[in-house]
Amino acid sequence: MSFFFYKQAAEIESSESEVARYLGYANRTVPEEQIKNIIHECCEQMHGIITPKCVYEEFDLTLKDSNTISFGGIEFQSADLSRNLKNCSSVVLFAATIGAGVDRLIRRAQAEDKARAAIMQSVGAMFIESFCDSFNGMIKDNAQEKGQKAHPRYSPGFGDVPLSMQKTFFSLLQCSKIGLTLMDTLIMSPEKSVTAFIGIEQLGKIV
Repeated sequence: MSFFFYKQAAEIESSESEVARYLGYANRTVPEEQIKNIIHECCEQMHGIITPKCVYEEFDLTLKDSNTISFGGIEFQSADLSRNLKNCSSVVLFAATIGAGVDRLIRRAQAEDKARAAIMQSVGAMFIESFCDSFNGMIKDNAQEKGQKAHPRYSPGFGDVPLSMQKTFFSLLQCSKIGLTLMDTLIMSPEKSVTAFIGIEQLGKIV
């Protein structure tokens, strides 16, 4: 059964320094004043319209060998994800979005000002990651209360986990309930959305 996690826009942390990092500014460099002002304006504008929503479910997990992963009636091979899930007895699958309003805001910026649109893209990336961090924190806290450990999240499209794994998330989770759809290109709509695995390890387990 799918569960849902919602946050108010005001509850999602905004980080202008993180936006600058997405734009390519290194730790020892800062954007010029004009760019800093646009980043601030874009963060303020987007923060007011995001609608953070997440659907998730935890499944019993079996790692049959160094590559084979099985949960929820699904079985596939991935050496990279197997390493991430090592010692885990269950896995949380989640899909998260900050809403279609963000896509509309970015499209308007693209029609009016390409430079501002690029900054808006980075602001959207910052907000969806911030929301995922908030969800991840909840899963981590819940795991700790049960004497468990939550592993770092891992998304399709990284390492040897193909982007086509998105189809598994949409088959197992009620993604439509949070307004998410998967296009034929395997890109999600709204675009500022994330799917990921979070392994759950029982602490004290003898390996």
